[in-house]
Amino acid sequence: MRKNIAQMAWIVVLVGITLMAQPVRGGDKKSFKGTIADSQCALNVHSVTKSHKELMEAKPEIKSREDCVRYCVKERKGRYVLLAGNKVYKLDVQTDVEQWAGMKVKVFGTLDPDTGVITVRKIEALSVDWDSSSAY
Repeated sequence: MRKNIAQMAWIVVLVGITLMAQPVRGGDKKSFKGTIADSQCALNVHSVTKSHKELMEAKPEIKSREDCVRYCVKERKGRYVLLAGNKVYKLDVQTDVEQWAGMKVKVFGTLDPDTGVITVRKIEALSVDWDSSSAY
């Protein structure tokens, strides 16, 4: 009986150590630079070049990339995303992002590496001379 209790105690200790050694899931809190885009253009849903050129040529009322981003979110059921170089990050919030549509920004938040979603804490505009490697 004492041997069984001792074995059970060791099992409990080993399980506890194993659980504590598991990496914590979640993400890295950091900042991301890029352009607030729409999922339609950024993921090439209706754009071959990840740009707004095709839609701006087809719809004369769309005069800027900002207009295109807002149009694609509202009319084409897109979502606001952060386009950072060749990476497209989903943003957990959508309501406060419209004011940044088409702009180069710095997003502060936590990235979930499994889903590619940034939990946004804050967004700031970048200076107009900041150059992203994106052709967006």
